[in-house]
Amino acid sequence: MRYLFRKTMILVATVLMITVLTFLAFHVLPGDPAQMILGTQATEEALNALREQLGTNLPMHVQYMNWMRGFLHGDFGNSIRYSKPVAELLSGRIPVTLILGSMVMILTLAVSIPLGVFAARHKNTWVEQVVNFVTIIGISVPGFFLSILFMWIFGLILRLFAPGNYVSYTDSVSGFFSFMIWPALAIAIPQIAMLTKYIRTSVIDELRLDYVRTAKGKGNAPNAILYGHVLKNAIISVIPLIGMMIGDIFSGSIIVEQVFGIPGVGRLLISSVTSRDFILTQTLVVYIAVIIVLTNFVVDIVIQAIDPRIRINNW
Repeated sequence: MRYLFRKTMILVATVLMITVLTFLAFHVLPGDPAQMILGTQATEEALNALREQLGTNLPMHVQYMNWMRGFLHGDFGNSIRYSKPVAELLSGRIPVTLILGSMVMILTLAVSIPLGVFAARHKNTWVEQVVNFVTIIGISVPGFFLSILFMWIFGLILRLFAPGNYVSYTDSVSGFFSFMIWPALAIAIPQIAMLTKYIRTSVIDELRLDYVRTAKGKGNAPNAILYGHVLKNAIISVIPLIGMMIGDIFSGSIIVEQVFGIPGVGRLLISSVTSRDFILTQTLVVYIAVIIVLTNFVVDIVIQAIDPRIRINNW
């Protein structure tokens, strides 16, 4: 319980620091929101009236407290570009990004775990060399390039999907997933390559330990040792990497959503930055950062729960 309490306090402090840094970052940048809304021809009286309405004429610490108060109550303010509540804009886009991220994680785990074990079982053979070669290529190729490549090959040449013709899950579930599988693959391939190498290395390291030799000496079948003990311990050692991959998936989806024309959080973030919509941008930055922090928090708790070898160091 002490460990959980300490981790929770660290989580709260981290999220609070993220909000402070995000708020300060967007308020030290040049540019007047009232000027951007009303244009360069607006009178000083109109600008002052809008600044008072937006609250940008208040001291910075008062603006931060007002922003945090609204944030905690689900009121993120109104977007400057779209003239809509930020919460309304996010409500239709968060599910799309979360589904895309979930598809990426499912693909990554479903492919990398068996592929990493397969490479480890065929250590020092041509099979391992082929897997290593493929994973190196996968790590080296960025997601946005794969997105363009998929659109060209599978969209324009093979016509397996229509590039830029996004299908909402509210219109057609099958059409939605038929379209989303391609951006999911573009993001997942580098993650699959990276995780495959880590799992392979972790399995090989586990196979060298004394408990494996003891299990073999007792007459246990190789597959029982591999899947009953070795794989479990190997997966535990790469769980922190899986947690960090969540951040890579969200950052990768920002560009991939733009390339494929997916109306998700990433595409909304790019449009808010280019239009200097600081109210929407700072909300999106905090949202993505909180997701990453929460994921790593859950990873730490899960590791402590499933690995009895870890001892909590109370301090």
